[in-house]
Amino acid sequence: MKLKRIGSILFTLTLVLIFILFYFDSKPSTELPKKQSVSMPTELNPVVKERTEQLIQQAAKKGIVVVITDSFRSAEDQDKLYEQGRTTDGNIVTNAKGGESYHNYGLAIDFALETPSGDVVWDREYDRNGNAKADWAEVVKMAKALGFEWGGDWKGFKDYPHLEMNFGLTIADLQNGERPADSSLTADLETDQ
Repeated sequence: MKLKRIGSILFTLTLVLIFILFYFDSKPSTELPKKQSVSMPTELNPVVKERTEQLIQQAAKKGIVVVITDSFRSAEDQDKLYEQGRTTDGNIVTNAKGGESYHNYGLAIDFALETPSGDVVWDREYDRNGNAKADWAEVVKMAKALGFEWGGDWKGFKDYPHLEMNFGLTIADLQNGERPADSSLTADLETDQ
């Protein structure tokens, strides 16, 4: 009888222990994830760089000369640009402070067009190749086919020279240390579209 009782107690304790282990293992953690110290990029993301080169080459095949006027931008440079038109001379050209722009994470470029005389223009109606299509629109179409998003599609503030690849990450994600996955670095798109 004593052995039966001891066996019953051990069985009950085992069930309680299993329940406790299961409960604590499956209970969602209330701890916040520890913030990782992730360094800020110092150059253009390799995929963005590759696609930028492809864009320039594709445009050249159509007689359009694309000039990259800006790419990676440090947070300090972003702050200086943000001050333009606010506390320094010039027009306001950005609403993003340092760390708030995809440029700061190497995920954006700005472009313009070059004329035969070597002038750099932001004329969205310019037609250097004479095919009755605005070169700007042709470049944007090629960029979108390469995976870029265009600032001219934004609601509100339109940034017509801006092209970005955010890889599904928001600025908040990037500020919290997330970066594009390495698998995205091997993604390939056709170069002749």
